[in-house]
Amino acid sequence: MVLIRSLSLLLCVFIVCGGLASASEVETFKKMTFKLDGRNCILIAPEVPAEGRPWIWRTEFFGHQPQVDWALVEQGFHLAYIQMSGLYGSPAAIEVMEKFYQHMTGTFTLSPKPILEGFSRGGLYAFNYAAAYPEQVGALYLDAAVLDINSWPGRFKNDAQSAYQKNWVECLQRYGLNEAEAATAKVSPIDKIDQVAAAQIPIIAVVGDLDSIVPVAENTALLEKRYRELGAPITVIHKPFSEHHPHSLTNPKPVVDFLVQSVAGELADSSVLVAGTPFGYDYFVPRGGLPNSRVVFERGEQARVAFLGGSITAMNGWRDLVQAELVKRFPATEFDFVDAGVPSMDSTYHAFRLSRDVLGDGPVDLLFVEAAVNDSTNGRSSVEQLRGMEGIVRQARLANPYMDMVLLHFVDPDKMQSIEQGRRPEVIVNHEKVAARYGIPSIDLAQEVTERIFAGEFNWEEDFKNLHPSPFGHELYAQSIARLMDAVWTGAPPAQTTIYTLPAPLDRNSYFNGRILSPATAELGDGFRMYPEWMPADGANTRAGFVSIPMAVSETAGSVLKFSFSGTGVGIVLIAGPDAGAIEYRMDGGPAKPWKLFTRWSHRLHLPWVKMLFEDLPHGEHLLELKVTEDTHPESKGQAVRIVNFLVQE
Repeated sequence: MVLIRSLSLLLCVFIVCGGLASASEVETFKKMTFKLDGRNCILIAPEVPAEGRPWIWRTEFFGHQPQVDWALVEQGFHLAYIQMSGLYGSPAAIEVMEKFYQHMTGTFTLSPKPILEGFSRGGLYAFNYAAAYPEQVGALYLDAAVLDINSWPGRFKNDAQSAYQKNWVECLQRYGLNEAEAATAKVSPIDKIDQVAAAQIPIIAVVGDLDSIVPVAENTALLEKRYRELGAPITVIHKPFSEHHPHSLTNPKPVVDFLVQSVAGELADSSVLVAGTPFGYDYFVPRGGLPNSRVVFERGEQARVAFLGGSITAMNGWRDLVQAELVKRFPATEFDFVDAGVPSMDSTYHAFRLSRDVLGDGPVDLLFVEAAVNDSTNGRSSVEQLRGMEGIVRQARLANPYMDMVLLHFVDPDKMQSIEQGRRPEVIVNHEKVAARYGIPSIDLAQEVTERIFAGEFNWEEDFKNLHPSPFGHELYAQSIARLMDAVWTGAPPAQTTIYTLPAPLDRNSYFNGRILSPATAELGDGFRMYPEWMPADGANTRAGFVSIPMAVSETAGSVLKFSFSGTGVGIVLIAGPDAGAIEYRMDGGPAKPWKLFTRWSHRLHLPWVKMLFEDLPHGEHLLELKVTEDTHPESKGQAVRIVNFLVQE
């Protein structure tokens, strides 16, 4: 038995050539592949088909951004596909589609009114088929859909640098047209709106307003205007800062609800859009939900909830509001809240301190994690961003395989700028890889804040004020988290908690086997000494938790220390203040690497700072050597090196 969790990971269960064979069953659904007139076909059958045997027909790009497909299969829909690439919705394509339709409704006894799904050029197939056979279509889902061949690929006909120029030549051949004829020929979906509207076929469309490949103004906007004029049902969801990609929605619920209601004949136009958000969709991905914590909270006994993050978590605000929300929802539960926010720190440090600061007091039922702001502002590489976040998540699940988690992506000006340019911030992409791998809910607050400001609901300077939000901003964060709770804690709770199965790690060197060690474990040479309770004498600001603690300190060049460890990586936690010095460090007698400790924040703050010095080492015994040098930053007032901890990746 193979549990299939994602359409992008589908495995062939059996092959049928020209007809049916006995299906091999899997725990969730069956996948059947076969050929029809020599064309490859796929049919996904749900575990329990819904009444009437409804189905969705992906016309192109099977398995790409399958959120809607997968959600519908889980609700009892079949999912079908026939390979037609290169036919561009031409009359030849419609002939193929009609044969496939008859095969699906006849041999497989599926509903006579499928949902046709048109991604990009797939819109040519879906809409042209609906125009030719309107009585055989229950609804249309169009996603960044091509609705005019003169818009795509025609807009690239004179662009020799574009791969789409070849598509234009091929498209004309499929329709039997030359360029002059294509300009006036009524062959595109945009020319057939009246036929589809006359049949009152419900349409839901998702578009990225920055789409430069299939411009909204030349495609979906024309469809929406004409369809509404004709009194036909259409809902268009606009993503204001999206290009042609990515398709779909991270949380497909509005699209899924529209399609399910359309099949049931219960649709009220636009009734599926999320209330309270500017563009009709929410900003969380529920994934596996939070079932185990709900079971614990519903019992009305004791529960532990932890909050891990940087200064936005450490300060009073969203954390307190979420705690109050949990107490309100589960008044009989005795909550133990673990406030584990540390200003300035990112996922690397959090991964190494997790066991000490969060897991040490006993099992955690629900863990909130935020690190997107500091992972990027601290300059963490893409590899470090993934290793840090996976280190947190995997270590947490290794400690307690029942633990629920939520990943939060908070906003800052750099992220807003990326989003406004149609680019998802790299750190959010990396953290989302981890969330998807482990089935963890996540909320993209950076996207939400940016889009709500664009929609005119509030502004950054007067309302949100800073990446350290005003009370208004904290309230917005808490409201988004509450909406996630509403979504995943619906219906009856599970009867009992279940163990989360750990997948293979995304990166075997992610920081889930890390240890945080005292500098007293090092061999301190001339110039270094241990301070049992270090305190600054210069009056500069400090961070809570990083004063009155033991540190290995040197304030003179030439000081040395050696640190022996067993593992594959080593890092350091230190204090980089106004007098921060410089070091050179080497591994196992190798070449020395220089590092000036002074940061852009060091002028006024004894800043705690983390750096992984060496990674991906051969597993085994190693020796780190560190020497204080004279080559300090020109703005530094001294040569101080203050070591708080060593980090060892085993």
